[in-house]
Amino acid sequence: MNIVFISKSHGQSSTYSMNGKRLLMALILFLALLAAVGYSGYQYAVSRQSNVLTPEMITRWSDDLSNQKQQVEAQKELSTRKIDALSVKMGELQARLLRIEGLGERLTQMADIDQSEFDFSTGPGMGGPSDMLDESYQAPTLSDALDQLTNRIVDRQQQIEVLHSLLSNREFKKDIFLAGRPITKGWMSSRYGKRRDPFHGRIAWHAGVDFAGKDGSDIISVAAGVVTWADKRYGYGQLVEINHGNGYSTRYAHCKEIKVKVGDVVDKNQVVALMGSTGRSTGPHVHFEVLKNNRQVDPARFIHRASR
Repeated sequence: MNIVFISKSHGQSSTYSMNGKRLLMALILFLALLAAVGYSGYQYAVSRQSNVLTPEMITRWSDDLSNQKQQVEAQKELSTRKIDALSVKMGELQARLLRIEGLGERLTQMADIDQSEFDFSTGPGMGGPSDMLDESYQAPTLSDALDQLTNRIVDRQQQIEVLHSLLSNREFKKDIFLAGRPITKGWMSSRYGKRRDPFHGRIAWHAGVDFAGKDGSDIISVAAGVVTWADKRYGYGQLVEINHGNGYSTRYAHCKEIKVKVGDVVDKNQVVALMGSTGRSTGPHVHFEVLKNNRQVDPARFIHRASR
């Protein structure tokens, strides 16, 4: 294919020869140029239109703002409900804490403990070096109040635990304190020391104290402890032996019936046996011994001293 160009000024002509391939490429370039011009015109028209406010656009923006406002109000209401719930919970915790503090004060008074050591009327001490990140004043928040309440509860809990441990230790020492008689009814029939033996009449050493009473009456432990013997033993008949700690132990002999077994933990004044006349005995009674480091001592000082 030949294309002829004629110059207007000189009247001369120029001829260009194009084959099919070149013609196709020229056509493609022409169409691409036409498409680019059309797209640019469309973009220009759209941009011109977007700069123009229409009632529909204003309505859409108004609807968007209304939806956002509703979402904000919903979040605000939800936050308010959460704060109200936290406030109610904090009030309940404060009321419970006041009851705990009141109980702690009464226990301190009942136990006759120095109240300065267990002062439930003041808050826990707090402090430390200051690290001011913002010098402007900020009002305490609900979170701050909850933190303070938590610290106060932890402090009171620790005080109650220490007080409980102290009272338990005091009660334990009271329970293992040897005092009183091993019977609830009866009388002392033989003392500790030298005496005339009831079987052969000669002077012999008596290593305990005898309490006579009604056959089958209760024999009780004079202090808390652990049973280390609950069976027959030569001369003692049916015997109960209890270890009370601190080197002390007691024996209850000639029992009719034993009510405990080895390894049992017994309380003060607990029935451990019934009075009888087993072993070397002339009648219903309990032979009571007190041992310190496995050596018999006079039970009289323990029998007649007041319980704690």
